[in-house]
Amino acid sequence: MRQQDSVRVPRARSRTREAEEPGWDDGRYERAGGPRPGAPTGLRPAPRRKRRILRWFAFTASLLILGTAGAGYLYYQHLNGNLGLDDLYLGDQQLDKSPPNASGQTPLNILLLGSDSRNSKENVRLGGSRADADRKPLADVQMLLHVSADRSNMSVLSIPRDTRVTIPKCTDTDDGRVFPETTATINASLQNGGPGCTVATWEELTGIPIDHFMMIDFAGVVDMADAVGGVPVCVDNNVYDDRSGLRLQKGETTVKGKQALQWLRTRHGFEDGSDIGRAKAQHMYMNAMVRQLKAGSKLTDPAKLRNLAEAATKALTVDQDLGTVKKLYDLGNDLKRVPTGRITMATMPWAPDPQNAAHIVPKPDDADQVFSLLRNDVALDGKDKKKPSPRKSPATSDPAAPKAEIPVTVQNGTGTAAQVAVRGRAAEIAFRLSQLGFTRAVADATPKSRADTTVSYPEESLHGDALAVAEALGLPKSAVRHSQGVPQITLVIGADWRTGTAYPKAAGSDGSGGEDDNKAPESADPLGGDDTSACMKVNPVHVW
Repeated sequence: MRQQDSVRVPRARSRTREAEEPGWDDGRYERAGGPRPGAPTGLRPAPRRKRRILRWFAFTASLLILGTAGAGYLYYQHLNGNLGLDDLYLGDQQLDKSPPNASGQTPLNILLLGSDSRNSKENVRLGGSRADADRKPLADVQMLLHVSADRSNMSVLSIPRDTRVTIPKCTDTDDGRVFPETTATINASLQNGGPGCTVATWEELTGIPIDHFMMIDFAGVVDMADAVGGVPVCVDNNVYDDRSGLRLQKGETTVKGKQALQWLRTRHGFEDGSDIGRAKAQHMYMNAMVRQLKAGSKLTDPAKLRNLAEAATKALTVDQDLGTVKKLYDLGNDLKRVPTGRITMATMPWAPDPQNAAHIVPKPDDADQVFSLLRNDVALDGKDKKKPSPRKSPATSDPAAPKAEIPVTVQNGTGTAAQVAVRGRAAEIAFRLSQLGFTRAVADATPKSRADTTVSYPEESLHGDALAVAEALGLPKSAVRHSQGVPQITLVIGADWRTGTAYPKAAGSDGSGGEDDNKAPESADPLGGDDTSACMKVNPVHVW
C-alpha cells in the first residue's frame, strides 16, 4: 500500500489589496488599481482592525476546513487513485543522479512521453486505427524537461520519434520478460517493458540522468486541453491535414479538445511533412500553454481547478517516486519559479539515416553539444551568466597544496547502459596520480555511472587543489566542479575516458568553452518561451 503524504491546505487570503499574499501567480500579477466600488475614499482600515478581520477570517476558514477535512482527505485519496504508476528504469546500468552544486541545489530532468495507446474506446475513437487496439503503445512524443539547479531556467529537448537509436536490454518488472538490446526507432522503446525502457534509452543516448517521467495518452491530451480552456496556436496559411483531421484558417486559433490533439499529431500539414515539423508545433503548443497557466487566467475558478485536477491525474502515468498529488503539486510549484523568458524549446540536431531514408540519426557534434550542455546544467538559450575563468577566480589566487598532501578519491564511472564498466579503471588512474606526486590518491570501489569525467571539491578552499588534479591528468577546467555531494576531492572517471592515463583532449579545445559552446546550435531550432510571434509554416500541399 502506498503511504500517503499529508495534505497541504492553502492559507486563507484577504481580498484587500494590502493584505494579499502571493499564491498561484507567485505575486507577479497585481490586481488592477483603484478603490473598491462603493468604498469611502481617503480612508483605510486601521491596522489593528485589519488584523482582527484577518484573524476572524482565518478562524472561520479553519472551522470550515475542519468540518470538511474528511471529505478533503477522501478527495485527495481519490486523486491519488487516478494516477497510473510504473517503474522509472528497466535497464541494467542506471546513471547516477546529477550532483548538487555549490549551494546544494540539484538540476531536475523529467522525461515527458506521449503514448499512442488505443487501450480504451475513447483512445481508439480519438486515435483511429482500430486494428492497433491490441498493439503495444509507442512513445510518439518524447521531450526532456531540464530544470536548472537554481530554477532560473528550463530547457526542453525533443527527440523525434523516427530517430534510430540503440535500445538497451530492458526487463519488464511485471512479468520478468527480458527484451534484448536492439536497434530501432526511439518510439519503439516503450514496447520493451514500458516507460522505464524509454528512460533507459534516453540515458544511454544522451548521458543525462533522468529523475522522473510523466506519460499521457490521446484522451488525456483532450481532457487537459479542455480543462485549461484551450490553447492559442498560429498557422501562416489555411491548413487541412486529412490524416490528423486538423483544419484551421490562417492566423491564430484557440484549440481545445479533439482539435488540440489534432494539432499535436499533425506532421504532413506542417513544413516538409516530417516529424521535425510536428516537434516544432508541439513546442509552440507547450509554450502557449505555459504562458496561459503562468498568467493564472484559467486557475481562478474552483470548478475549473477541480476539472484540471481530475483531468491531470486521470491523464498521467508517472514513476513511483512522483506518484502522489502532493509531489506533483510541489513539482508544479518548483517549475513555476522559472520565468517564461528563460524557457527554451529545442529539437535534437539530426541528420538523415544512411541506413533508412525514412529515419534520422543524431547529428554528429551538434547533438553531442546539446547533450553536454544539459549534462552540465547549462541553459540552451545562451543567457547563463558566463562563469569566471578558474585562473582568475579568487578561490585560485592561493597556490594549491603540495601534491603529496592532497587526498583524492578515484571512482570508476565508465559503466553505462551501452557499455560495461572497464575493470580496474579507478585503480589504474589512482596509480597514475601517485606517479604524478598525488600519493594520497585512493581508488574507491563504489560503482558509478557517468557520461563525463569530473573532479569535484566540497569547499572553496580546495578549488586550487582540484584544479591541480585536473591539470595533472589533462582534464579541461570545465570538468572541475564545486559540489556539496562529496566529502573531499573526488575524481569520477566517465564513459568519455575508458582507456589511457591522460585525458583525451578534444582537438582545438582549451577547456574554457567559447561563447557558441554555451548555447544550443542553430540546428537545434531553439524557440523561446516568451516568443508570442511564432507561427507554424504550412506545407503547401496541405493548403486549402
